[in-house]
Amino acid sequence: MIAATLTYAIGDIHGCADLLDALLEKIDAHAACRARKLVFLGDYIDRGPDSARVIETLRKLQWREEEAVVCLMGNHEAMLLKTLQERGALDLWLQNGGAETLAAFGAAGPEELPGDVLDWIEALPTLHEDALRWYVHAGFRPEAEVPDPDIETRLWIREPFLSEPHDFGRHVVHGHTPLSDTRAEVHAYRTNLDTGAVYGGALTAGVFVAEQAKAVEFLSVRAP
Repeated sequence: MIAATLTYAIGDIHGCADLLDALLEKIDAHAACRARKLVFLGDYIDRGPDSARVIETLRKLQWREEEAVVCLMGNHEAMLLKTLQERGALDLWLQNGGAETLAAFGAAGPEELPGDVLDWIEALPTLHEDALRWYVHAGFRPEAEVPDPDIETRLWIREPFLSEPHDFGRHVVHGHTPLSDTRAEVHAYRTNLDTGAVYGGALTAGVFVAEQAKAVEFLSVRAP
């Protein structure tokens, strides 16, 4: 009998490379010899100290296990890309943690970031799905078709997604809105895994199985 795959969905990392390393070790120990899939929910860069190493780690994971690692785009990756496409976008990005990202790469501006890194970011999808769940960075509009086709919404929405209970047909697993508590927030139709790693909170992974939509448990790490 083939063992069922465990899916680990990981919340916003924001340059916290040490926490990412620690959480991946915890995931490996938890999975043991079982098949596992990693779904990263976006916001790998900005605010934290080592966005360059976070991206390096994620890209190596994808290279080693292409079919088992999914990296979604977050609004911070989208903000970075916009600086290369729109005038006036640079200031907004820098004010939201972009300066820390540039420092991590040793770059004076976004145009100096490695081309392969920018290509990787640009190719990130905004949605992943399995039989019971939608995985997305921010969420969906309750009134939209499912899954919400609007990319900006998937990357940026807070309200009314957060406050309006709505059945999207599958459980929605997301990040984007940092929680004041260091525990994941579980609701009837959605789970928020952004436990504020870059604000002194935790980096959290939800553990999902094929038999139920909600996580069966959570793994988290915090800075010492």
